[in-house]
Amino acid sequence: MGLAAISYDSQEILAAFAKQRGITFPLLSDLGSATIKRYGILNPVPEWAIGPNAGDPTVQAEAQKYVSVVRPNAAMVGIAFPGTFILDRQGRVTARFFEDFYIERNTVSSIMMRLGNRKDGVAGTKISTAHFDLTTYPSDSAVAPGARIALALDVRPRARMHIYAPGAANYRVIALKLDPQPFVRTLPMKYPASEIYHFRPLNERVPVYQKPFTLIQEVVIEGTPQAQASFRGKESITLTGMLEYQACDDKICYSPASIPLSWTLSLRPLVVERPAPRQ
Repeated sequence: MGLAAISYDSQEILAAFAKQRGITFPLLSDLGSATIKRYGILNPVPEWAIGPNAGDPTVQAEAQKYVSVVRPNAAMVGIAFPGTFILDRQGRVTARFFEDFYIERNTVSSIMMRLGNRKDGVAGTKISTAHFDLTTYPSDSAVAPGARIALALDVRPRARMHIYAPGAANYRVIALKLDPQPFVRTLPMKYPASEIYHFRPLNERVPVYQKPFTLIQEVVIEGTPQAQASFRGKESITLTGMLEYQACDDKICYSPASIPLSWTLSLRPLVVERPAPRQ
């Protein structure tokens, strides 16, 4: 597996940036945005924002969402809509992930987690209950404002035990409820496919999980100027919440239960400077 980034910046600027930030994967210069245009991801908003319609409120709103919260300038013309393509060994695109807001970005680790690949080196927390074994871990151990990360919950039900899945009426469906906090946004939970269980004593059929499964909860650490100001000077951020669920075996249906969970992530500053090549 390899990683490369494409930018409209010059080779000199990219080399300076890589040296400054300790980047070891290739940074590819796409002067003139030829490759960006071929992929259909050229961002036209900077050109609109400095053109004759710059005063249009709609254009200004688009610029703040897709370019910059400060006034766009000519140097921004040619940028791409930020996103990630996943290619196979034959160079075919197998998946793509794009951003809803220029200052909020998927981390590579969160993308890989959503594709079913856990990043090594991220510590997990293990919890055992009477109903299942749980291992939970974040996609990233360190985040910056604007990071879109993922929390994974690996659940291994005990023998002859099932956990209720979405669509199970009259039972508590397994769900993660994160505690709200300023400038942290929770996205809808990603559930894996479930199976139908026939509970013979009541002759009912309900969606459940009986085999090991993984829940993926995406979280955005907001990157607006207000969020950056709030996080400034802090060394970490802790996400807390409850995993709620209900479990049954082939004879007994147990009462709904909750497990408190937390994840502490290191905070690093957002890189905003544009390095200049040495003269």
